[in-house]
Amino acid sequence: MFELRRLRLLHELALRGTLAAVAEALSYSPSTISQQLAQLEKDAGVPLLIPDGRRVRLTEHGVALAAHASRALELEEQIRGELESLQPGIAPVRVAVLQTAAQAILPSALTLLAEREAGLRVEIAEVPPEEGLFELSARGFDLVIAEQYPGHTRAHRSGLERETLGSDPIRLALPPDEDADGLAGLRERPWVMEPAGTAARQWAVQQCRAAGFEPDIRFEIADLTAQVRLIAAGRAVGVLPDLVWADLDPPVRLLDLPGDPAREIFTAARRSSMSRSGIRTVRAALRDAFAARSTSGRSPR
Repeated sequence: MFELRRLRLLHELALRGTLAAVAEALSYSPSTISQQLAQLEKDAGVPLLIPDGRRVRLTEHGVALAAHASRALELEEQIRGELESLQPGIAPVRVAVLQTAAQAILPSALTLLAEREAGLRVEIAEVPPEEGLFELSARGFDLVIAEQYPGHTRAHRSGLERETLGSDPIRLALPPDEDADGLAGLRERPWVMEPAGTAARQWAVQQCRAAGFEPDIRFEIADLTAQVRLIAAGRAVGVLPDLVWADLDPPVRLLDLPGDPAREIFTAARRSSMSRSGIRTVRAALRDAFAARSTSGRSPR
């Protein structure tokens, strides 16, 4: 008989790769993780882990049991969802959001939830989409609000289901007194962009290259509010999505980009969790909040 708690540790190790990463994610000590996995090996009667330098890796038996663990965790989640349908709100809904969604969508969505399901506890963390989607697979979150940029489709993780909220236009953001009329006139200007490796950074660099130049990325800042302040102060130029403005008047000059590009905003959840009424309720509130914003006709200029 395998204990589900130990199976989850093996599943986490298969996802995260190291005992230290599993320990950090689950708030256990590495020694506790090792002891529990050693007991799981005894229960299995076959070696599950072998040393690999200073780390460990899964044996063939370990890989097989980790796949079984994933299915067992999905089944447990489905059963918990069925139980929650009999008593809604017994478990909180953990949501990972990107910064602009936290600013522009979340307040309205929480207001809707207060009206529709006042007893439902919703826990929010601002997390980059790349990390949020991984942690969703690892059961660190129940729901994620993420984005993908034109031509930069995010990888589809097994077991996750996406639902599009809508599109978010992306515009060139310039200092208020900047007289350039497009990308080509900004080849000599300093740029502010999100850190390397993010979808936003990759997309923005490609736009500059398509205009015939390599951008001088002088500022790498993940916080879009800080980017806005640099641009408004005349220290940089950049590209920003409309959601960053929420209901505020932009303190910068905005120009449309060629082709009127927009990023796709979507929610993602585990298929095995969709029987949970709380997750469905939160997802519906996010969808309605985004739709209400889209139909308001607000377009910053």
